[in-house]
This record gives sequence, structure tokens and C-alpha cells, in this order.
Amino acid sequence: MNKVGFIGTTVLLLLALLSSTMFVVDQRQFGVVNQFGQIQKVITEPGLNFKLPLVQNVNYLDKRLLTLDSMDTEPMLTAEKQRVVIDWYVRWRITDPKTYIQNVSLGGDESAGATQLNRVVRNAFQEEINRRTVRELISTRRETLMDDVKRDVTEAVTGANWGVDIVDVRITRADYVESITESVYRRMQAERERVANELRATGAAEGEQIRADADRQREVTVANAYRDAEKVRGEGDAEATRVYGEAFGRDPQFAEFYRSLDAYKASIGQKGDVLVIDPQSSDFFRNLRGAPSRR
Repeated sequence: MNKVGFIGTTVLLLLALLSSTMFVVDQRQFGVVNQFGQIQKVITEPGLNFKLPLVQNVNYLDKRLLTLDSMDTEPMLTAEKQRVVIDWYVRWRITDPKTYIQNVSLGGDESAGATQLNRVVRNAFQEEINRRTVRELISTRRETLMDDVKRDVTEAVTGANWGVDIVDVRITRADYVESITESVYRRMQAERERVANELRATGAAEGEQIRADADRQREVTVANAYRDAEKVRGEGDAEATRVYGEAFGRDPQFAEFYRSLDAYKASIGQKGDVLVIDPQSSDFFRNLRGAPSRR
């Protein structure tokens, strides 16, 4: 049993020793083999690799495209000395792990590089924003600003030999600081109210003008209609007078009788009309006492 136990223990020790010499590098990583704090080799291809047990250790760095978001919200000054807050992000990747570890991250991870890169990007944004107005920052030259910041950051990390590549720099938000934003909103509200009042006043004036023109056209139309009606009425009265004249000229007694009927209608044609006369002796009812004689 002692011999079997010894063999088993030996096998386990050999397996443990063998496993400590092997490591796997993922396709998404760089493998960096260190020995006594010194980089011995960098493995860029995925697969199974070997190292010296107890002497060497392996650090891994992400070879994928990394995203760094802005880590602070400290305001920056524009060319007009306006305080603005910028949110941004940077897409970057490690291209030379050995140089990156030696010059940026002695601990061999990405967080140290992200911290230093944040400082470089912020300084670049501050320098470029100092040269631009708020209008240029927000609209007209925003793309140019991001391109210039990317160029400045690339020059900085290349000059410092960081072993990284800056892929893209983007602004996600550009706004005034909170204390200024409130006053800007108040000014915008006052300006919108002024424009609204001006539009309402203009609309009211145009409305009054339209109503006055409509009233004038109505008066003209009514006057023209009244003129035409009076003209037609006059022509009708003239024609009626002519017809009556012709008819009455043919029979004077009928004309007298007709006029008497008009007089009766005008005198006693309404309810409550009263005449105090003698119907036997008064000439007023002469035509009613007997039929008029015809000539």
C-alpha cells in the first residue's frame, strides 16, 4: 500500500506541476509572460502555451475594441468664457502589450490605461473647446471638434509611446452647467413669449383689417343692392302709373270709384278706425250709395 500511495502521490504532484506549466490564451486576449517582474514574451495567438512553474506568471490584456466613457462632469470654458459640460466616449484598443505595460500600466490591466487616457482626452477637449464658441460646439463645427480631439489624443499617446490605437472620439452631450441652464431657459421662454405676443398682435391687426374690409364690402354691396332695388321699384312704379293712367283715361268714372276704394281702405281699413259722418249726405260715401254711371 505504501508503494501504491507513493506512486499515486507522485503522479498527482507531476500532474500539478504539469498543469502549472500550461496556460490557455483566449482569442480575445493577449498573454503576457512575466519572470521576476520582467516581460519574457507576449503571446498574440490563441491556444495552449507553456511557462516555467513558480518562476513565471501570466497576465492577460484585452485585445478587443475598448470603450472609455468620460469619468467626470467638470465644466469647461468656451471661447466666450461660457461654462459647459461635455459627455464623451473614446473607442481604443491595445496594439503593443509590452509597450503598454512598460509605459502605461505596470499592473498589466486596462483600468490604469483608461484612467490616464481619460486625463489626456479631457485635456484635449478643454484645449479645443477653448477655441470655439457654444454655437460651434453644439452645431456648426461639432464634427470638426471631435476630429481635432481625436488627432490631439492620437498625437499624445503616440508621442508617449503608449502602445494603443485611438479609433474614435465622440461627444454624447454638450450642455451648459445647471446654474446657467436655468437662466438660458428663462431667456428662451421670455424670447418665445415675446415672439408669441408679437404674432398675436400682428394677427389681431390683420384680423381687424380683414373685418373692416369685409364691413366695407358689405356696405358697398348693400348700397348697390338698394340702389338697384330702388331703380327697379321706380321703373315698376312708373310702369304701374302708366298702366293706371291708360286704364283710368278710358273710364274716368271707374277711376273715381277706384280712388274712392283706396280712400276707404286708408280711412277705415284698420281695426278701430272710426268715422263720424252722415253717409246719406256726405260725398265721401257717394260711390257706395249707388253704382257709378258709365259714359
